[in-house]
Amino acid sequence: MDRDYIIITGMSGAGKSVAVRALEDVGFYCIDNLPFPLLNELFRLDNDTAVPSGKVAIVMDIRTGDDFTGLVESIDRLKKETGVRVIFLDASDSVLLARYKETRRVHPVMMQTGYSLEDAISAERQMLNEVFNSADYVVDTSLLSTALLKEKILSYVVDDKKQSMSVEVVSFGFKYGVPNDADLIFDVRCLKNPFYVPRLRKLTGNDAAVSDYVFSDPNAEKLLDAQEKLIDMSLPLYINEGKGHLTICYGCTGGNHRSVAFANRLHEHIKEAGYACSVHHRDLSRKR
Repeated sequence: MDRDYIIITGMSGAGKSVAVRALEDVGFYCIDNLPFPLLNELFRLDNDTAVPSGKVAIVMDIRTGDDFTGLVESIDRLKKETGVRVIFLDASDSVLLARYKETRRVHPVMMQTGYSLEDAISAERQMLNEVFNSADYVVDTSLLSTALLKEKILSYVVDDKKQSMSVEVVSFGFKYGVPNDADLIFDVRCLKNPFYVPRLRKLTGNDAAVSDYVFSDPNAEKLLDAQEKLIDMSLPLYINEGKGHLTICYGCTGGNHRSVAFANRLHEHIKEAGYACSVHHRDLSRKR
């Protein structure tokens, strides 16, 4: 399997944890704080079974206390052999100083040397100078929000922004409570209820007879069309704000008929639009 290898490195406090979360959201297997001597060994391993996605991100920085000697040479060789890319996250000294003072965390170089915070940042910058110069991408995070940093990182690893968003469509019954993780909720109790049709009562929205009955109402098609247009407009906006997952919920009384039929239709619409989308019917297993 062809692999996509990314090495994340850079200054402590520059946002590597945000970069890792962004890569995990698009299917990368992330290895944090890998000791430099193990880099070559990692690339010798056959990970086809362990990492089926073929996408691996490796975070390497000064936390391990390793000597950087020879690291750039190893990376340059691996670039030729594997196509690995290096993303270096940076920020101004004043911003790094402010971030550490705000979080009250201890800089790794301070723990290793006893330096002051200012001297630790200066020493780290000197240690990483060669890696900085050899990086494929350098991202200055000084003025970037979390959402903008995530968008910047994903612009290097995904060809289509849609790949950075996963959507789950959930059906539920209001009588059992609203899903706690809902981002958007559509209430379809305003439509005629198949429960009151004897031949449909024991069926669900997964059955064609129920779905056909629900959407035989012109108002149902109009409602779904309006919701699809809202989702089509909203998804790119969520992506631009750095959101990696969206949960869209449909509710009816018992979560067996109308909400299921609508969830299935929206699920197909979102998939056809090119997004990764799954559907889950929360209350179908409940006794009726």
